[in-house]
Amino acid sequence: MNGEERDLIFNIGPVYFDGTVLLMTILTCTIIFGLVFWASRNMKLKPQGKQNVLEWFVDFTNGIVKSNAGAGEVKNFSLFAFVLFTFILVSNNIGLVTKIVTPNHVSLWKSPTATPAVTMTLAMMVILLSNFYGVERKGFKSYLKGFFSPVLMTPLNIVEEFTNFLTLGLRLYGNIFAGEVLLGLLTGMGNSKPILIPVALVLELAWTAFSVFISCLQAYIFVTLTMVYMSHKISEEE
Repeated sequence: MNGEERDLIFNIGPVYFDGTVLLMTILTCTIIFGLVFWASRNMKLKPQGKQNVLEWFVDFTNGIVKSNAGAGEVKNFSLFAFVLFTFILVSNNIGLVTKIVTPNHVSLWKSPTATPAVTMTLAMMVILLSNFYGVERKGFKSYLKGFFSPVLMTPLNIVEEFTNFLTLGLRLYGNIFAGEVLLGLLTGMGNSKPILIPVALVLELAWTAFSVFISCLQAYIFVTLTMVYMSHKISEEE
């Protein structure tokens, strides 16, 4: 038990915080802000270089919104989709860069999305926002009428909200957490037996490449499902 890694936990009064996740989340936001700020400086009518990359990401996330919510919703959800995608993309991959563990087995570097609290919070945010926009578009009375009618479908509607929340958050967490755990095992294999270092190194490189692919795919899936849920709630169909 003493050799198991744990996060840096601290408290302010009766409230406890996961310092590792907090630091990595702040670092993720700082990286995104820095890259976007850098790429958006001195923008030109004919994009090139860093501006091309930034505009590709914007077009990509706009495409997700357009294909799932309709072209008319791009202007409403463009920024939301871009921020959500870039945050999850960086959060998924930042833990693959390195691994920092203190002699006391306190982990100081990990992907924020390798923590269920982060992914479930993101999922809850999506569910709450989708319902909020549904109420905003249809009106409170009309939205409730659509949710609770027919009456026999009400339990299924409630279960659907709950399962959407669980699957959205747990899918992201499971994929990222599993990737980092296996990467840690491969690193440990090389550290425990020097003769296995070449094999461990090859496996690490292969698994890291695969993990990057999975991390990017999961960011895409999360944003796509988010826009599907949004579209379902704001649709004018009863």
